[in-house]
Amino acid sequence: MSRKSDYRVFSNIFGAALQVREVPKAASPCALPEFDKPWRAVAWSEANKQQMLRKLKEFQPSMPDVNQLKILLHGPIGTGKSSFINSVNTALQGRNIAAALVDSATGKSFTSKFKIHRLKKDGPGSYYPFVFSDIMGLEPGSSEGVHTDDIISILEGRVRNGYIFNPVCPLDKEHPKYNSNPSLKDKVHCLVSVLPADKISMMTDEVIKKMKIVREKARNLDIPQVVIMPLVDSACPLVQECLNKIYTSKKIKEKMQECSNRLGVPMNCIFPVKNYSEEVTNNLYMDILILMAITDIIMFANDYVEEQIYADTE
Repeated sequence: MSRKSDYRVFSNIFGAALQVREVPKAASPCALPEFDKPWRAVAWSEANKQQMLRKLKEFQPSMPDVNQLKILLHGPIGTGKSSFINSVNTALQGRNIAAALVDSATGKSFTSKFKIHRLKKDGPGSYYPFVFSDIMGLEPGSSEGVHTDDIISILEGRVRNGYIFNPVCPLDKEHPKYNSNPSLKDKVHCLVSVLPADKISMMTDEVIKKMKIVREKARNLDIPQVVIMPLVDSACPLVQECLNKIYTSKKIKEKMQECSNRLGVPMNCIFPVKNYSEEVTNNLYMDILILMAITDIIMFANDYVEEQIYADTE
């Protein structure tokens, strides 16, 4: 065998040995799914949950002129608006609640009329001093889903409970469900947009544009605005495995930032949650996330009512 052949054989053997012994590179820190520390502080304890429940149970609106704070939920179809109402009810009452009807089968909005949901408190005839308004979902196109003019009328307090939505034709002033002389107690006191974490990227620009139209009107009325971001478990495997890692998850923060960029809502007004859907018993982590969100929503709504009344007296 020639010297060149010997060298070629030696090179092949030595190269193969190096490939076998090659150590995989360590994963880049950017590829890790978690931050070292939570970027939003949460006390994941039963004591914290009970403290929030007591605060909500004892809460009363500051102004006697408005004895019931009104919270309007809006967003695309199938995003979990009705499920969030049921989840708040479940967290408050400590049992499975399905007062707001939900349909998981069709691709159309299951909610067809304007409905105000009261939340039971201590016993028969006792309710919390805040209510949720549930409406038809937004859809692309001009003949599907709730009309933005109807949402604006609800913000202004001009739509009575039970109004059936017409996607083509918004509420007319001659309609029996039209309130021609709304007062502050009839108006919306906090607007809540609902966008699921796993579908933010897939929301059409047309639907986002409709949501922005509603948000701009709410801004002009000085109505506070919040975003509820459900389905966090579907957006992040880490959170699906352990919900209390929601504020160490890089994916969830990324989704919140995307939501903030698309809607223009600041990060401190975005609340990621997991709605009750499969569960029939209460979960501590789910309850804490839901109660954190509803507590801030109620406080924002109450602040708004105070400001409106003081502004009218100046």
